[in-house]
Amino acid sequence: MTGKINIAVLLLMVASAARGQVASHASTVVPKQQARAAQPGDKPVARVNGVLLTDRDLLREEYAIFPYARQHNGAVPQEMEPQIRQGALQMIIFEELVYQEAERQKITIPTARLQNAETEFRKQFSTPEDYQSFLQAECHGSKRLLREKIQRSLLIDTLLKSEVDAKSGVSLAELRAYYIKNGARFEYPEAFAIQTISVLPPPNQNPTPEQQKEMRKRADDALRQAKVTGNYEEFGVLAEKISDDDYRVMMGDHRAVARTKLAPQVVEALLPLRAGQITGVIQVEQAYTIVRLNQHILAGKAKFEDVKDPLRKELKQKKTEQLRAALDKKLRQNAKIETL
Repeated sequence: MTGKINIAVLLLMVASAARGQVASHASTVVPKQQARAAQPGDKPVARVNGVLLTDRDLLREEYAIFPYARQHNGAVPQEMEPQIRQGALQMIIFEELVYQEAERQKITIPTARLQNAETEFRKQFSTPEDYQSFLQAECHGSKRLLREKIQRSLLIDTLLKSEVDAKSGVSLAELRAYYIKNGARFEYPEAFAIQTISVLPPPNQNPTPEQQKEMRKRADDALRQAKVTGNYEEFGVLAEKISDDDYRVMMGDHRAVARTKLAPQVVEALLPLRAGQITGVIQVEQAYTIVRLNQHILAGKAKFEDVKDPLRKELKQKKTEQLRAALDKKLRQNAKIETL
């Protein structure tokens, strides 16, 4: 969960939220942790230190976890529904605990930041009428209630920044230590970056001698055309037009394939080639293929400088998840939580 906040998903049904954002703090509760009665149509799903969370809160969180449901009339695939519901329930409980902790610590939101968040929220509506419609449906027309909800979301965001984001950084020394300790992870095998044009037999059947002869004729014709291509793009366009294998939709590009995963006869044909050269027709079982070598990659180990940035992102995400889990455990220790 990052520090960036998308207020629109706060209440809403206005825009989809990425799971990594502090965006779905949607529990509609009054300030100072006073429990409230469920609004008409709201069904209680949990109570956290006396604060009631409803199925309205749960639904918004489910949409944050599985935004595609909006495209299917709110439906979540049946086999995924229990898992998504449980994840959403745990999330709204966690966010309520974070909010209560922010209030306990007497965290405040500067007026300018709150006003800016309100302004940004309103910008997500295409017309004033849409905004008023939303305000009426979700906040009973009350701008004060909307402001309270936005403030709540900002309080959650602020506490998470201090307790999670600020502590999840990964230093250069940590990165280098991880790289050295896990060196085998950054090793890569010998591989060939290739494109192919293939002539395949009819699906689910062995070709007759006549069909095999016709396939070979097609392969020879494909080779003649391939030899006059001058670069990656031209070979790829030809592959799109005449190849039978599934890689034709990607210009015949297999990217880097480990030597051990290629047929021996393909490896044998590739070894003498330089980048940009094309093999002859290679028969692999009953199929024929023509291969363009884009790069012969010798076995080696990725340099630290090349993996530093993605590794930092990965380790930061891992540390973030650990800090969030620790915070969740800490906040639950003395909390009274009921699922209804």
